[in-house]
Amino acid sequence: MTTDSAPQQRLLVGTYPASGEPGSGEGIWSLDLDLGSGELSGARQLVEAVSPSFLALSPDRDVVVAVSETSQGRVRTFAVEGDALVATSDASTGGEDPCHLVVGRGDVLVANYSTGSLAVLPTSADGRLGGSVATFAHTGSGPVRDRQRSPHAHFVLEVSERFVWVSDLGTDEIRRYRRTSTPGVLVADGVAVTFPPGTGPRHVALGADGTAFVVGELDSQVHVVRTASDGSGVLVASLPACSTPATEKGSFPSHIALSQDGTRLYVAVRGPDVLAAFAVETGDGEGPVVRHLADSPSGVVWPRHHAVLTSSAARVEGEEPDGGPVCDLVVVAGQTSGDVTALRVDRETGIADLVSSVPLPAPACIMAV
Repeated sequence: MTTDSAPQQRLLVGTYPASGEPGSGEGIWSLDLDLGSGELSGARQLVEAVSPSFLALSPDRDVVVAVSETSQGRVRTFAVEGDALVATSDASTGGEDPCHLVVGRGDVLVANYSTGSLAVLPTSADGRLGGSVATFAHTGSGPVRDRQRSPHAHFVLEVSERFVWVSDLGTDEIRRYRRTSTPGVLVADGVAVTFPPGTGPRHVALGADGTAFVVGELDSQVHVVRTASDGSGVLVASLPACSTPATEKGSFPSHIALSQDGTRLYVAVRGPDVLAAFAVETGDGEGPVVRHLADSPSGVVWPRHHAVLTSSAARVEGEEPDGGPVCDLVVVAGQTSGDVTALRVDRETGIADLVSSVPLPAPACIMAV
């Protein structure tokens, strides 16, 4: 039973333009999630922004950074002031259609999808963008001609304090970059991981032991990669991203994320529109073993992104023998259906139940703040 004292988690939601025309009123929204009941409420638009399809939070959690996913790619920063966001700076990414970013200490790293490049934007002490942008262009292509004619940088990950990975859907690679002793200055350092042709590596989740879980958008697989101290990686296992058959639209995984304790892995798959749950178990020395548990309806059409949180109901209603949570809450952005859902996932079975849904125009990113 949910108690009156169940904590609330604030969520920010990045969106696409619902009309399809950037700058038609889309922006960043706020939602409240009851961690006990899973109820979503309080949907409201905080600011208008052009196609803010991905959001990231500064290390001090006082600045929100958003891409502007257009052909004139830009990044905007917003100061967090109570429940409000206040625009503070704006800069070009030096490329087209930025789709992902991470905020470091002293820089913002951005994946420019259409130009296939990494952008490094310096930031000041208060998180504002400033200085000249540095870009690193990828080269190459892949066998899926309608999707891999050229590089398509899709995701940026700080795999360690020293190394940065950029997944490239167009070239079936993860590119490696090395941080220098100068804040905000990176050096291209070759290829960290090469995947089978036609993989289309999209998003990455990094475990506490250094294992990386990479979802292939084009092959609909989860790839398990063992990382090394030099920033390289070795592909050690692959398995289907879900067991649900593809629809006439296909089967295209979007996002992959670990539970807060790292023992469950969740993949959203567009087409079947399911959330696939996996157990991450101790292996025999080659890294963890990933075991598929279940697919469940996501409650949305075209699930583009999701956030995983631990339900406080697990602590209210009961716990596993080891004191761990018995369920997770997964909040899913339905890009095409125009809604956000909250799913409660039984961690033993992996089966998810829909517990709440709210309408929200073309949601693309869910971020806990």
